[in-house]
Amino acid sequence: MRILIGSDAAAPQVNGVVRVLETTAGWLRRFGHEVELFGPDDCPHSIPAPGYPEVRLAVAPGRTIASRIEAFRPDSIHIPVEGTIGLSMRRFCRTRNIPFTTSFHTRFGDYFDRKFGFGSAAAYAAQRWFHNGGAGMMVQTDTLEQELSARGFRNISRWGRAVDTELFHPCRGEAGFDVDFLNLPRPIFMYLGRVSDEKNLPAFLGLDLPGSKVVVGDGPAKARLATAHPDAHFLGYRHGADLARHLSAADVFVFPSRFETFGLVVLESLACGTPVAALPVPGPRDIVGGTPHAVLSEDLRAAALGALSIDRDGCRRFAEGFSWERCSREFEANLVPIPQVLWSSSGQLAEAA
Repeated sequence: MRILIGSDAAAPQVNGVVRVLETTAGWLRRFGHEVELFGPDDCPHSIPAPGYPEVRLAVAPGRTIASRIEAFRPDSIHIPVEGTIGLSMRRFCRTRNIPFTTSFHTRFGDYFDRKFGFGSAAAYAAQRWFHNGGAGMMVQTDTLEQELSARGFRNISRWGRAVDTELFHPCRGEAGFDVDFLNLPRPIFMYLGRVSDEKNLPAFLGLDLPGSKVVVGDGPAKARLATAHPDAHFLGYRHGADLARHLSAADVFVFPSRFETFGLVVLESLACGTPVAALPVPGPRDIVGGTPHAVLSEDLRAAALGALSIDRDGCRRFAEGFSWERCSREFEANLVPIPQVLWSSSGQLAEAA
């Protein structure tokens, strides 16, 4: 099939959604499909997102999207993000009776409610309108499926998550790897991800913990948090094998976020053999709840200290059970085909559409 994924979250952005989409696209190509990822950099004009300058928003992308769709003549369209590209592609498909699928990645309602004390109902209503306009919406976990179904979201299917266990692997014990290359007092408690308000980082950075607190990643809150917490070490972005080295060097991965739909970094940490301390919220609870590979508690300090005694080999074995091939097959099965009768011989949409 020819599969078009139109996403406001796209490279060179660094976040979990981008990693999921690019990894899935890679597996789909292995399956023999032709896949195009359309993002803000494919549009002639874009601006920084408010509060997130590293995230670009395409400006009036409708004409570019129409040209791309008509040139590619996709057999299936997937729209994962409710941004300007997502809205424009949704409008293009809806006005021409082209079926498409979506996927749910962010609990905007929960974030607005916690940060501002209002806006939850409006945010969920907007997301419900966006996703219910498609032929199906994909979610990561049973918890999320039940929650969104209760909120009126329809046509929900499962698209799980996994981890690249070749890239993310335990570096400790490998020839030439110095576990103390960070030159910091131990134990090392590490956070990896976007440095922004919705990640609830003060809950981690304000903990009274022995050793060192390390933040790997970047984002709009970095400068403010670094000033407020001079005892923490902010290392910026790390990529590829270097990212696995940092996760392997940590003694505990601390994940303070309350608003995850999954939390891919939890699996990446476990794949590196590093145990997890997190809040008992959806995402971490779906991945490691009830397992011996993490400590989930509202007392994040107790969770971080308790995770120090977790068996690292067991963390790795647990992560090996999450297959990207299986998850990508789920995505493939959830796609909805576009009737090719919609296309004329010239590649333009037929008048009957």
